[in-house]
Amino acid sequence: MKKYFKLMRIHHYLKNGLIFLPLVFGGLLFDIELLTKAVLGFIVFSFLASTIYIINDIFDVEKDRQHSTKCNRPIASGAVSIKKAWILAGGLLIVSGIITYFSFPFSIYTYMLLVGYVILNFAYSMGLKNVPLVDIIILVSGYLIRVLFGSAITGIAVSSWLYLLVITISFYLGLGKRRNEIVKQNGETRKVLKYYNYNFLDKNMYMFLTLAIVFYSLWALDVVTIAKFSAGLLWTIPVVMLIVMKYNLQLEGNSSGDPIEVLLGDKILMALVALYIAIVYFIIY
Repeated sequence: MKKYFKLMRIHHYLKNGLIFLPLVFGGLLFDIELLTKAVLGFIVFSFLASTIYIINDIFDVEKDRQHSTKCNRPIASGAVSIKKAWILAGGLLIVSGIITYFSFPFSIYTYMLLVGYVILNFAYSMGLKNVPLVDIIILVSGYLIRVLFGSAITGIAVSSWLYLLVITISFYLGLGKRRNEIVKQNGETRKVLKYYNYNFLDKNMYMFLTLAIVFYSLWALDVVTIAKFSAGLLWTIPVVMLIVMKYNLQLEGNSSGDPIEVLLGDKILMALVALYIAIVYFIIY
């Protein structure tokens, strides 16, 4: 089973935690009905994401076999056959569809978000990942759709500042990933890298990071936020800055740039994130 879990990229399910963002910052984390919807939404998105990862690995199997680390992936290494990978991908897609159908009232908007996510990522796998900027925009859209989906299934509105935060921090993560791929891979395994250069990616990623910190600060200091949670969130801004600095320290080291790998590969960074979560929990709840 371990090889199948690896194929599904279980550790990347952390990204789907964005579905809980409306619930957490809406102050309704302990509303059982809404929490149940968010958990089911998390499962749906996780299975959809795994489906996309598996299909992408199937299409990239030959390239992955030529890569120094991707050659160890289940399909590329031969641990999982392409036939079994297709069966697993189809099964996950069907299960996610069933959960969606029985768990959420029919909503064109909700279904459009899920279908849009699948179509965008299929298009990414089929060739858009080789189109400069479009590849990063699709990566960013994945993060944003998660938040929009969380808002849709719980019925909790999200501040415009937080949407801007998600967009800008997603651009930072995407550009940072591509920048480090250039450093480590020299454009040999990802075609789109030949259209980028280090300076372009470096300058723009830090531009988006600066905007992200500004948007987070504006949200924390917004009169609506203060009226709802008090001015205590002001004190989370320095913690966010510390998290960003530690993340950057890891990113500037020997890192592939993958956000999940950077986070899980640094205990201090994880401790800082845990500290932020604890502070926010104390202030809001």
